[in-house]
Amino acid sequence: MYYKIGERLEEVKLTSFENLGYQYVAVINSSEWIKSNKKFGMGIEWDINLDEITDTHAEVNIDSLTGTFSIPSRKNTSGPKHNFAFALDEKGVVFVDDEGFAGRIVEKLAQTKKYINPCLERFLYDFLESIIHRDYKIIERYDARLDEIEKDVLSEESSGSIQELTDIRSELRDLRIHYAQLMDLSQELEENENEFFKENNERYFHLVFQRVQTLHEMTSSLADYTSHIRDLNQTQIDIKQNKIMTILTVVTSIFMPLTLITGWYGMNFVHMPELKEPAAYPIVITVCILIVIGCLVFFKRKKWL
Repeated sequence: MYYKIGERLEEVKLTSFENLGYQYVAVINSSEWIKSNKKFGMGIEWDINLDEITDTHAEVNIDSLTGTFSIPSRKNTSGPKHNFAFALDEKGVVFVDDEGFAGRIVEKLAQTKKYINPCLERFLYDFLESIIHRDYKIIERYDARLDEIEKDVLSEESSGSIQELTDIRSELRDLRIHYAQLMDLSQELEENENEFFKENNERYFHLVFQRVQTLHEMTSSLADYTSHIRDLNQTQIDIKQNKIMTILTVVTSIFMPLTLITGWYGMNFVHMPELKEPAAYPIVITVCILIVIGCLVFFKRKKWL
């Protein structure tokens, strides 16, 4: 697919990219790039393997700017990523995409965007904006879910929430890396080392950088929030364990004197005078009851119970 950048993105048929009189957008697959990359006149020999793309970045060449996109799926952040490549110069931009992700974005922009000042810089701004435009809502959903998990932890109902917390932390890490790479890409475009862009249009890339930077800071904040919730959960576990240890200590303290009395009178020496006293047994029972009551009163006053 080839588009003319005008008041709208207008789909056109192009065979030559010399002396067009307008800037263009092209979306092709990797096999088409291998066959016809020279016709774009960018002066590069670039062997693209989309399966080997691992990050989002841009590289400055003598006559062009090339790079790759590796975009996490917003439906499954930790799942397979949308990988495609691009090459651009002052005449236009070429997206090399076997999956169709970049093509869908360009088609949507062609249907929805109308430009007062048609230019490649504005198109690139809209393209990058389309990648992140739903991310604020996604981060808000993460924030709301983390609030629920925190409430579960405080209410001691966090049995299934901690694993979800680990998953969220992993997804936020992937998003944070993605935003950091987009920030680097935006800065590379804004630096305009090859002077492909008009100076007064470089602000578009700065706007993208600021928005991505905000998203990066939000994900970093949520990642710190997950650490706080994990610490809170560990604190709750420690409190539970302390309560259990306190109860065990109290029970042990109560039964220690009773065990002593039982062991003492279990010796059955012949000359133990208490064994022949009729009231000895009730007295020992009474003493044991008083010991238990005394221990309970003592522990209550110490607020151990």
